[in-house]
Amino acid sequence: MLYQIYETQRALMAPFAEFAQASAKLYHHPLSPFAHLPMAQRISAAFDLMHRLAKEYEKPAFGITTATVNGVEVAVQEQVRASRPFCRLLRFKRFTDNPKALDVMKSQPTVLIVAPLSGHHPTLLRDTVRSMLHNHKVYITDWIDARMVPLEEGPFRLDDYVGYIQDFIRQIGPHVNVISVCQPTVPVLGAISLLASHGEPTPRTMTMMGGPIDARRSPTAVNNLAMNKSHHWFEHNVIYRVPPNYPGAGRRVYPGFLQHAGFVAMNPDRHVSSHYDYFLDLIQGHDNNAEAHRQFYDEYNAVLDMPAEYYLDTIKTVFQDFALVNGTWHVKGELVRPQDIGRTALMTIEGELDDISGAGQTHAAHDLCTGIPSENHFRMNVKGAGHYGIFSGRRWREVVVPELRRFIARYDQPAMASSARGVRRVK
Repeated sequence: MLYQIYETQRALMAPFAEFAQASAKLYHHPLSPFAHLPMAQRISAAFDLMHRLAKEYEKPAFGITTATVNGVEVAVQEQVRASRPFCRLLRFKRFTDNPKALDVMKSQPTVLIVAPLSGHHPTLLRDTVRSMLHNHKVYITDWIDARMVPLEEGPFRLDDYVGYIQDFIRQIGPHVNVISVCQPTVPVLGAISLLASHGEPTPRTMTMMGGPIDARRSPTAVNNLAMNKSHHWFEHNVIYRVPPNYPGAGRRVYPGFLQHAGFVAMNPDRHVSSHYDYFLDLIQGHDNNAEAHRQFYDEYNAVLDMPAEYYLDTIKTVFQDFALVNGTWHVKGELVRPQDIGRTALMTIEGELDDISGAGQTHAAHDLCTGIPSENHFRMNVKGAGHYGIFSGRRWREVVVPELRRFIARYDQPAMASSARGVRRVK
């Protein structure tokens, strides 16, 4: 019922949002007589803020059309390489007529970035993709909003997530280097473990970034909520059915609007302050600051519904039973054994100020992957970085990317290894 109430409210607010947007332009456009009235700038700013608070936020585009390779700007085209009911495998294909840049691109390593299915769209990793494109062939998982998946496609569980990752790794090939960001660190480790147990080729490297491999270590507010509420509580308080106006009508989901409310509730003062600063920037004509605010919240406010079965499985498996670290996790009846991984190098990355995945949670992967030789284990702690700072922003680009590039190059083509011998176990 709550989902239907939200949809009704959204429909009622839509005309108001359009009115606020038109009014903001009316009091701001230089050709409008209203723009020359006293207080016009303040009135326009107020209407603009109202518009952004009331509008609906659609999934943003990656918008990556170029990249720089070996000092040459090359074109980038987004391609769908595989399509499943709940996910698409995207490749950012690079093109150039420059023969030197082309030769470099052909020899560069391949990476699969596994984006989180945890509320925000994979476009949240836009900066991750853009940075990796300079030196790698890049694929990414593009998870589909569950409310857009017809009910006849069936449920989507954590086991299915693991299966998707295995299928994508097989399709790309064993030369791939897998990077998992936040939530997918657990299913990615599960997928690669099962590949190793089956005797199938495994990726050359796997990088785990800010994920809850062992959520018992330094638990955060997010971990505590999942640990302290029962499975029954989650099923009866955050799971709702998609209303009739979507293709996935009737599907049980954890709605995006509830997830967004939870995101905001974690730091309400910061969001209030940010919107007030935006209002002041509009009044004072600080266009660059205002645009930066819009870009951030266009991404932050765009959320998706998660399949209920997947969400509840994750709560139970990762945050309540700690099945991976306890050695009791079964995927479609088969025990997950990280100790069977032997030929894949492991790098874990944590942010010093991460308030979503606490200290030591991601590094716990090293204790599980005992079959990997000690010289192929690498840990990195990013000083001053929060959760988002390890895969986006200045610290990601200046601190993390160089180390990650050296790590991947070390285990990729022999011809590139010499340039990567300096990779460090960063503390």
